[in-house]
Amino acid sequence: MEITLIRHTTVDVLPGTCYGQTDVPLKSTFEKEAQTVAENLKSSVFEAVYCSPLSRCVKLAEFCGFADAIRDERLMELNFGRWEMQRWDSLSGQQLLQWYEQWLDTPTEGGESFMDQYRRVTAFFDDLRRLPYRRVAVFTHGGVIGCARVYTGEITFDEVFTTMLPYGAVKKITL
Repeated sequence: MEITLIRHTTVDVLPGTCYGQTDVPLKSTFEKEAQTVAENLKSSVFEAVYCSPLSRCVKLAEFCGFADAIRDERLMELNFGRWEMQRWDSLSGQQLLQWYEQWLDTPTEGGESFMDQYRRVTAFFDDLRRLPYRRVAVFTHGGVIGCARVYTGEITFDEVFTTMLPYGAVKKITL
């Protein structure tokens, strides 16, 4: 099965802000960025299209002609809990230090760990594998795409944050 992963376009939040599952707005460059994504997808035919329910992904899916994309909460970004919409440089405390040292298994304060997100994302792909599709599109987030790339063996957990795809990226993987 060929999966086309599409990362949402640039968000309109201050750089250095932790926004995860917060439903944040998109930059005013949305149409220009979305047009590039649509152009990259125009020759593709999908048997199914899935989407994170957060508006930044839904809006891009709709712009690209997939208003009926199936919303799935497992495709949401990492839940940063009480850190959501806080500046990274303003966060402090033992939980943050522990998360920096062991981000894979340590949950954010009131949120989830990367492994929690990974299990949720891989459950989606495990379910998808059971379906008779050959080509699927998924409009989602950088962290989810990182999980998918680990799942297929393309990268390791340690490479997730250093190989994050840019906003509006289109990436094909094979299950």
